[in-house]
Amino acid sequence: MTLDSAAAPLEIDPLLDDPATRIVVCCGSGGVGKTTTAAALGVRAAERGRKVVVLTIDPARRLAQSMGIDSLDNTPRQVKGVGGPGELHAMMLDMKRTFDEIVEAHADPDRARAILENPFYQSLSAGFAGTQEYMAMEKLGQLRARDDWDLIIVDTPPSRSALDFLDAPKRLGSFLDGKFIRLLMAPAKMGGRAGMKFLNVGMSMMTGTLGKLLGGQFLRDVQTFITAMDTMFGGFRTRADATYRLLQAPGTAFLVVAAPERDALREAAYFVERLAAEEMPLAGLVLNRVHGSGAARLSAERARAAAENLEDSRIVDQEAGNAQGRGSAVPEGSSPEASETHEPPLEAPAPDESDASTLPAASAAPESVASVTTVEQLTAGLLRLHAERMQVLAREERTRDRFTALHPEVAVAEVPALPGDVHDLAGLRAIADRLAAGGTTS
Repeated sequence: MTLDSAAAPLEIDPLLDDPATRIVVCCGSGGVGKTTTAAALGVRAAERGRKVVVLTIDPARRLAQSMGIDSLDNTPRQVKGVGGPGELHAMMLDMKRTFDEIVEAHADPDRARAILENPFYQSLSAGFAGTQEYMAMEKLGQLRARDDWDLIIVDTPPSRSALDFLDAPKRLGSFLDGKFIRLLMAPAKMGGRAGMKFLNVGMSMMTGTLGKLLGGQFLRDVQTFITAMDTMFGGFRTRADATYRLLQAPGTAFLVVAAPERDALREAAYFVERLAAEEMPLAGLVLNRVHGSGAARLSAERARAAAENLEDSRIVDQEAGNAQGRGSAVPEGSSPEASETHEPPLEAPAPDESDASTLPAASAAPESVASVTTVEQLTAGLLRLHAERMQVLAREERTRDRFTALHPEVAVAEVPALPGDVHDLAGLRAIADRLAAGGTTS
């Protein structure tokens, strides 16, 4: 499959080489190759001279192994075996550890210990909806503030919707700033006897009702957590806003990653529209796992027709052979009666040794016929496989063309599918080479 003339080519190398490019965000729906794309971009940028860190959310060990690292954690680790003048570091987001680091950095030791030991905080930091996406943005802000790398490549968290990466930080901030949280914080903020009076008069009914609904111990854990976190709530919102502005800055580039499938490209279209609405810089679309054929001139219809012709001719040849075999039982020019009155000799003469060479030739004839039949069957099977491949190509082209018709302004790079999985740096380089060449028209 080749790029449609309406789609502008996405040039990857100029994007990675530009020193003004400081952050590349790979986003898209799950299962389209975002993590592999991010890692391949990191390898190519490092080998072209950039000092790169790849922040991945994928917990699969195969990615770490492909980079020659036993395991990835919340600390950037240098990847060995990368050629060129640059460096490549990689890390995997540890959601809870990142949350813990925020608490430890913005609270005094006693308050930090109280927060970290609080059961409600432990549940919030481990699995609250949107926490992973928020922590990915927190970690991005931390890496950018350290300024140890001149290029940060982010693999966004896998989720049901690619839009969650942009929505979740706001949702978590809204939760922490919401009316329910402020209501639970009110008794602590009132303080002293006035606060106790307010609690006894006005809050006792509310807390009693919530205690029945949520459980008394859970409610006390929430109130203890909120009291300890009171001074930090504003920081969450401030940092989320700062990271959001960082994503809107000119030095950031979003790459929407998709596969040439209807659902993946529909999600990609939604994300393109959302990025435009949020005024975030979109570099282009990476279309992964695109199928191709070295015999594209042979259409599916012609291949199928050729296979049918081979199969029909084989059937005709078999019928002709069977008819000839049945007719040779009675010699031409003799009658059945003559054959019935013919008496065979009592003893067959011994074959002459000089005629022995003719025996293998006679027995080889059926084998030759069988081999010809097998070749015809294999050829017909290959033609049918080619017809199926051409149908896949046509479907992928139609799906891609619908996207480019809706968004002709989006540059596209197509990455041909590899025959196997990526399991080492050589595989990542192969993906990077195909990615860099995927923006050229052919």
